[in-house]
Amino acid sequence: MKSIYGLLQPDAGEILWNGQPARPASPHEARRLGIGMVFQHFSLFEALTVAENIALGLESPPDRRVLAKRIREVSEAYGLPLDPHREIHTLSVGERQRVEIVRCLLQDPKLLIMDEPTSVLTPQEVERLFETLRRLASEGCSILYISHKLHEIKALCSRATIMRGGKVVGSCDPAAETARSMAQMMIGAELRTLSRRGARGASEAKLVVERLSLPADGPFGTALKQIGFTVGAGEILGIAGIAGNGQNELLQALSGERRVRPAGAIRIGGKPVGLMSAEQRRLLGLCSVPEERNGHAAVPEMSLAANTLLSARNRMKLAPGGLIRAGLARRYAERVIHEFGVKARGAEAAAGSLSGGNLQKYVVGREVLQTPEVFIVSQPTWGVDAGAATAIHQALMTLAQNGAAVVVISQDLDELLQVTDRLAVINLGQLSEARPTAEISVAEIGLLMGGLHGTEPAAAEEKEHAVHVA
Repeated sequence: MKSIYGLLQPDAGEILWNGQPARPASPHEARRLGIGMVFQHFSLFEALTVAENIALGLESPPDRRVLAKRIREVSEAYGLPLDPHREIHTLSVGERQRVEIVRCLLQDPKLLIMDEPTSVLTPQEVERLFETLRRLASEGCSILYISHKLHEIKALCSRATIMRGGKVVGSCDPAAETARSMAQMMIGAELRTLSRRGARGASEAKLVVERLSLPADGPFGTALKQIGFTVGAGEILGIAGIAGNGQNELLQALSGERRVRPAGAIRIGGKPVGLMSAEQRRLLGLCSVPEERNGHAAVPEMSLAANTLLSARNRMKLAPGGLIRAGLARRYAERVIHEFGVKARGAEAAAGSLSGGNLQKYVVGREVLQTPEVFIVSQPTWGVDAGAATAIHQALMTLAQNGAAVVVISQDLDELLQVTDRLAVINLGQLSEARPTAEISVAEIGLLMGGLHGTEPAAAEEKEHAVHVA
């Protein structure tokens, strides 16, 4: 997609545009041809307004008033309402994606490339996006839709091309395939079936969070407000939510990266840990995986063996008395590579040399193999293929089966519905009451993600519909 959009230049082969060879040398040239792209990670300036951000992406932006009028016209025509004068930092993630899409639509694209566009949307926003894309297609715009969510490919696309390891390995009619059959084409092997655990009764509380509040970390952070939940031994609690609603702050508070008062706001095995460091909490049995793997969970310039020392040095006795046992660190890294199927040149390979998906498998494996008593993971399968996602999900279930308390923070609702026992939703730093996963619908989760806390489901749906119509 970056080659088509002019960000990378291919070494060989050709691109035909309307039957003629084309090789855009830059996004500027691609846009002149009629190619628009919405990236998975937005390219917006948070301190600027919607109109100012859109103007920066246009070849010849019109007068400010004319542009504001055009933004309103196009956004309303396609069911993507936007206020041109709102500053980006005041918008939800779904609204920010609308800005990216409207910026493309103002250029009248003949081809619209979308990269994982629903990873930051509620189910209701996904459906509205699909309505927009179907309308664009009916008007003659070609859509190149990149996603690992195979049910979306089935619902939206007329043809699918499957890639693996940088090569096209097949194509199909999504309507004639199952999500499982397409997943097996993606990974080139039989997809493992998850081994579900049986229903459990009450168990001892391993992690208790009570009235946890934390100020925002910076002007664009999210403050946590009176968060409370309990996770028992053998239980997986899921926390859903759109990105930027306090997930990172919650993980930092739980892992010990940020300390909280009073100390009893977080308890592990009954012990108050709010004022303890991350290392002290690890000694009590807590392991965690943050959302950002490159630079947070792992140091790119360090080897995989050296990266084990970041979090496993004490639990795995890799540095007794402060003396690093390099051989043990290397063997532990090799064990993670082997058991989690990490594609790497060995334990001495730099973490930064791994693909995103393989580094994700490595950092999850590094924590899971420490057999934690409490395990907290954010976006556990971000960027990994279907086979690796199944392996990670199974590892989480096995951890719980062996008595750990597991918290999974994720934007992927399918993932949460598949692996969790109870589910809560975080929105603007507030957490809804955790409910049994089997008893909560996708529509209810979506409404909670949108901020309708404490509203009866039927009334909430009516309210959400009224807001949309208005």
